[in-house]
Amino acid sequence: MKIVILYHPQSDHGRIVEEYVHDFTARNPEVAMEVLSVDTKDGANLAELYDIVSYPSMLALKENRELVKSWEGLPLPLMNDVAYFTFT
Repeated sequence: MKIVILYHPQSDHGRIVEEYVHDFTARNPEVAMEVLSVDTKDGANLAELYDIVSYPSMLALKENRELVKSWEGLPLPLMNDVAYFTFT
């Protein structure tokens, strides 16, 4: 399972997302989160693919890129809720 975060780095929520990723990876060093700006081509394509319109957004994806769970907007989900999807 893979966790992807889509956000706008230069927005009000940019720092919130960066602190969340820092804290999450400190608690779960074996889990890699992919952080993408929706201002990039890859980020915009991923947001379009999964119909994401609210930021920040988190996606729990299987290895075949099948969407398992998504969270959109603030507040960000509890870290335990996100961690659950990394170990299933």
